Amino acid sequence: MIKFYQLPNCSTCRKAAKYLETHGVSFEPINIVELTPTSQEFKKIVEDTNVDIDLLFNKQGAKFKALNLKDTLSDKSFEEKLDLLSSDGMLVKRPLAVNGEKITLGFKEKEYEATWL
Repeated sequence: MIKFYQLPNCSTCRKAAKYLETHGVSFEPINIVELTPTSQEFKKIVEDTNVDIDLLFNKQGAKFKALNLKDTLSDKSFEEKLDLLSSDGMLVKRPLAVNGEKITLGFKEKEYEATWL
């Protein structure tokens, strides 16, 4: 089952969820702000999928900009990045869909087709 971390009022998240539903792909919708993954959960996602941890950050988000992470993220350790991600779901690129070794960040129809169908 795909864990689908989203914000219910995010239009991109709604498009991605609709795409999965339309194609009969089952997933577990999870509100990324209410149930932000823990540092350990993010560590497991990174280890299982081999995704670059920096790609998990919502670099266009207000929270990312408010924390000045554009200039400081590269100086942070892996553990510090895990702690940041788990501290606030608004820092996470969404939707984040993950299932074992598979992951998608954001929504691109071709990527969803290749990964989840």
